[in-house]
Amino acid sequence: MSPRDFHIVWGARSSRAGGVVALALVAALAAAPYYAGSANLNLLTQFFAYLALATLWNLLAGFSGLVSVGQQAWVGLGGYCMFALTMFGGVHPLAAVAIAGVVAAVVAVPVAGLLFRLRGAYFAIGSWVVAEVFRLFSSQMSALGGGSGTSLPTRVITSIATSRQGREFTIYWSSLALVALVMGLTIWLLRSRWGLALRAIHHNEIAASANGVETTRAKLVVYVVAAFGTAMVGGLIFLQKLRISPDAAFSVNDWTAFVIFMTVIGGIGRIEGPIVGAIIFFALRETLSDLGSIYLLMLGAVAIVAMLKAPRGVWGYIVEKTGFEFAPLERRVVYTPAKPATAVLPKGDAQ
Repeated sequence: MSPRDFHIVWGARSSRAGGVVALALVAALAAAPYYAGSANLNLLTQFFAYLALATLWNLLAGFSGLVSVGQQAWVGLGGYCMFALTMFGGVHPLAAVAIAGVVAAVVAVPVAGLLFRLRGAYFAIGSWVVAEVFRLFSSQMSALGGGSGTSLPTRVITSIATSRQGREFTIYWSSLALVALVMGLTIWLLRSRWGLALRAIHHNEIAASANGVETTRAKLVVYVVAAFGTAMVGGLIFLQKLRISPDAAFSVNDWTAFVIFMTVIGGIGRIEGPIVGAIIFFALRETLSDLGSIYLLMLGAVAIVAMLKAPRGVWGYIVEKTGFEFAPLERRVVYTPAKPATAVLPKGDAQ
């Protein structure tokens, strides 16, 4: 028995056909502007934005143990950066969305320096306080409308495309590309050595640190990546809305509570969880949103039932029953002894 007899493999059955289906689905979604109506495109654009936000929150809480209730800070920062760059800097809106992500990543470094001094519930409360500070700061910027907000000028809107249909198509394709980038980057990160470090930190940060994992550095990388992606999503969200205000940009209900609902219902700590959760959320929203306050009560009832019947989420329940995953992240060691080499003797010695 030698170390070469042991191999690391992914810990669940994955389907190669699933990858083909995913590529086919992306191709079909990319062609949606040519066969779907305007209302459906707007709905899909919102779906992509929420899916990206849920994936990034899942990266923080589900894989790193950083339970943040202040992700609206980066959504709002991304939206306001996009508005400022396009209105006062003459930057193209899509380029402004990318720059907003870079600005958020830079700002996230000192913010992380403060928040990482906190643990557990204190970290969650601290992240919410940071978001409130961002909201109060934005309400003091008179150039961007102060507390009442502002709208994008016509020259900025027409710079996206000259026609309304062209703008819808451009924003739709940009949202699809961004959610694909977020999910691809998340899968790559979690299947790298950083992913192993994050899962160790999530299970026991003290033990991970004792075994040589650079916990602060790993958490900082994840926090900065999540801020970068969330800010870009925020920029696209308010590019679609064409108007921004502090209350809308830094809404804890819209950009954090609903995102947490999707991730927990779908399956926290799994790549597929946010996808399943986003589908469930949008199905409920489109079916029950006309019922007013009853809609929120129904969301709460669904969350309670799901947590009681499937504590690991809907997708986690499916994995437990079938063992199937599209993107397995857990590894296991398999012992496959090498075959003993057979000696080949010369013909003269064979006698």
